[in-house]
Amino acid sequence: MSMSLGRFQDAFVDALEGVEPAAFDEADGLIATLTSQPGFAVYRNTVTKGCVDALRANFPTVERLVGAEWFTAAAAHYVRSSPPVRAQLIEYGVDFADFLQAFEPARELPYLAGVARLDRLWIEAFSAAEQAPLILDAFAAQAPETLAELHLRPCAATRWQWFALPVFTIWRCNREELDVPQPLIWQGEGGLMCRLAGRVVWQPLGAGGCAFLDACAARCRLDEASTLALQAQPDLDFNDLLARLFEAGVFAAEPSDLTSNGGD
Repeated sequence: MSMSLGRFQDAFVDALEGVEPAAFDEADGLIATLTSQPGFAVYRNTVTKGCVDALRANFPTVERLVGAEWFTAAAAHYVRSSPPVRAQLIEYGVDFADFLQAFEPARELPYLAGVARLDRLWIEAFSAAEQAPLILDAFAAQAPETLAELHLRPCAATRWQWFALPVFTIWRCNREELDVPQPLIWQGEGGLMCRLAGRVVWQPLGAGGCAFLDACAARCRLDEASTLALQAQPDLDFNDLLARLFEAGVFAAEPSDLTSNGGD
């Protein structure tokens, strides 16, 4: 019997995932022989458990909210529909939040998908490329007449998102093993994450802060970005926002960030 290694591997993975072959060939015949062995079911369960454990490691706040049993059942559903495509399991679960958003048993937990998104943002901030942060002294040393035209670029490890529900408060309290405030104010809020000195740090972010970072990521000038921030949140203390962002190491220290780039 002759077949390519790639064809055999593809058929083996399909068998692990319970995918029926579209057309039977010699590879499928060999795989059928293998899958009929009692040990194959054990191997399949081991693979599934490894994927579930990877999700458990990548989404610890979700598990803390719903409990180990509920999480394991939901994760097993996800694994069957979305097996890993990369060897690095820290990347597994990119669309787990979308899965939870549509998962019927999670319907009564409208904040759960948002919590999963924050867990995912933590992973992205943790594993992003290293970049030196722009320090406040370097920013403040710029001539006043050029500040408005500066472009502040969020560093690779900076992540932020706005939610229509108090998702960040729920996430932070469970991540830090604190009691959720009672009563919890059900209003929109944002969250910010950045890696600083080798660890991921987080803080709440208002509508103005999210709008400001969105504008910075879109390469808006500082005056344009600040205007958009104040439009989104008229009572925003912009100086306080900037101070907090610099303290968290949000912006990348690149030569172009400290020069006027009004033409690009």
